[in-house]
Amino acid sequence: MQIDDKNKQESLDVAEDSRETEWQSPSFVAELFSGRFIWEHVHPFPLQSAEDRQIGDTYIEKLRGVLEKHIDPSEVDRTADLPQSAIAALAEAGVWGMKIPKEYGGLGFSQTNYSRVCAFISSYCASTSAWVTAHQSIGVPQPLKIFGTKAQKEKYLPRLAKGAISAFGLTEPGVGSDPAKMSTTATPTEDGKHYILNGQKLWITNGPVAEIMIVMARTPSIMVKGKERKQISAFIVETDTPGFDVVHRCDFLGIRGIQNGLLNFENVKVPAENIIGKPGDGLKIALITLNTGRLSIPAAAGAGGKAALLHGAKWCNEREQWGAPIGKHQNTAVRLARIASSTLAMEAVAWLGCSMADQGGMDIRIEAAMAKYFTTVNGCMIADDFLQIRGGRGYETAESLAKRGEEPIPAERNLRDARISRIVEGTDEIMHLFIAREAMDLHVRQIMPLMTPGGSKAGHFFKSFLPFYAAWLPKQFLPATGNYATKHLNGANQAHLPQIAKASKRLARTMFFTMAKYQQKLEREQVIMSNFVDIGTDLFAMAATLAYTEALLPAAADKEALQDLCDLFCTEARERIAANFKAVKKNHNHKFDKVSRHALAGKYGWFCDGIYTDVPPGLQKLMNQSIDAFAAKQSAAKTQRPAEAAYETVAK
Repeated sequence: MQIDDKNKQESLDVAEDSRETEWQSPSFVAELFSGRFIWEHVHPFPLQSAEDRQIGDTYIEKLRGVLEKHIDPSEVDRTADLPQSAIAALAEAGVWGMKIPKEYGGLGFSQTNYSRVCAFISSYCASTSAWVTAHQSIGVPQPLKIFGTKAQKEKYLPRLAKGAISAFGLTEPGVGSDPAKMSTTATPTEDGKHYILNGQKLWITNGPVAEIMIVMARTPSIMVKGKERKQISAFIVETDTPGFDVVHRCDFLGIRGIQNGLLNFENVKVPAENIIGKPGDGLKIALITLNTGRLSIPAAAGAGGKAALLHGAKWCNEREQWGAPIGKHQNTAVRLARIASSTLAMEAVAWLGCSMADQGGMDIRIEAAMAKYFTTVNGCMIADDFLQIRGGRGYETAESLAKRGEEPIPAERNLRDARISRIVEGTDEIMHLFIAREAMDLHVRQIMPLMTPGGSKAGHFFKSFLPFYAAWLPKQFLPATGNYATKHLNGANQAHLPQIAKASKRLARTMFFTMAKYQQKLEREQVIMSNFVDIGTDLFAMAATLAYTEALLPAAADKEALQDLCDLFCTEARERIAANFKAVKKNHNHKFDKVSRHALAGKYGWFCDGIYTDVPPGLQKLMNQSIDAFAAKQSAAKTQRPAEAAYETVAK
């Protein structure tokens, strides 16, 4: 148990060291968690300028022809292959350089236009969109733009803009979201001119075909105040370097056309000048990159919602059962209405995040994470509801429908493609933890000095802690006030605005009292923390949707229909918020814990009889062949890995 506690603390320390510790700019959501609803941060909604929108419109129309000529989405899904001719055509159209500045040969698109293009590609072929976003959202171009040296940018960005595919290598076979357990190492050579990479990376999208990669690896630890601090650094790696090997290409439930695999690094020699940032900055670089890198996912999720709404409404009118179109039956009508209202909210948070990134002046680390979490959860529910509305035709493949003369709506493929979005670039669970930590930062800053050994605890308590909470806490019980002026929202939607402010104050004080109740044990109450995150997420989505609706109303073809759409989303969001507040106060989480412990202890094996639990012979043979082949390759290596002891040398 002691070892587990030590490892857990080590993981927490690494994660904490990788955070952006300062809030240089305001955050709309951080203020919501602190009890302040600042409507002016999202209103008026920052719609894309007409000039920038025209750039996006023109490019999307150009890209339509490229996609239709070179890519058959059903064939990509069936063959699990994106043709080389399609990759080349996308390169000729400039797709691989959309986010790269013009001075380096790219298109220099705004975040909004880039996300619009990704959404359009995703609505045509999700596999192709995954190639594009893995290359630019989190691949080499984004971290290089933000953190790269002038020499690094000049060397690599022009190649990347022309179509040199890139990837991002973080995850390992034994390591997902716990960077402290990373085993890939980068050992400096004696002359300091190179690093030697050894290890494996798994589930690296574009990895099997990438020319250039960002690879995260452990560099020698340093000592800080007598304590070892693990260092994780980011390296630019060219995959034609000896020692790099693609061990396996993975196959998946959805987005089957992507190139994703298990990669091996065996004494890969990387120039020291290929470090991005400073040694030890790797995870911080990754997190900052993801702040904007995640924003293409909400845009794609919104596009999926739009497709489900259009095709779903059409089918609900056409298909008759029990003497009426299925859209007239309330159970189906509820599904369609939720698809519509959720899609409006998904669009609102997606474009708000993109606009914030384009305009600058806001810290969007929480907003981007929330946008990713909110839209992917809703996007998957929409995909499932749309398949249910389509019934048997939803479960049937588009190719099969086409072969028997029916409209080939790819509902089943869309569901399979959408499901990965709740896992990639941060699972739902990791998003909860990340958002919760950032949301609690206001309180952590006050409480940590009282829990940290050494220092003047009494001084901090009287000079900072007590004055802060004496001023802050009473405000959370005062009536919510603010200027929520709007020009176009009707009475029903106007009424939602003060409720956001009221719920924000309740959220802030409830979080405070929950912290006081559980203290250091709060980290174990992950379900309660998830309740808080879900409340904050719905408040964020409500504010974004109300502001977005007002911005759209002047040009709306049917203003009442848009108002009703907004009202439905906000009404349901408020019901979820109320349920989450109730769950914080009264829940049966301890019962989940008890049953889970029983399952982990094997106490339910007695009723799992009667099923086949062995690995089928064919798969067992494949697994054995793979293990034997890799072992033979390892033993045949002519060079040995640097001694682990040499790597672990601590630099003081």
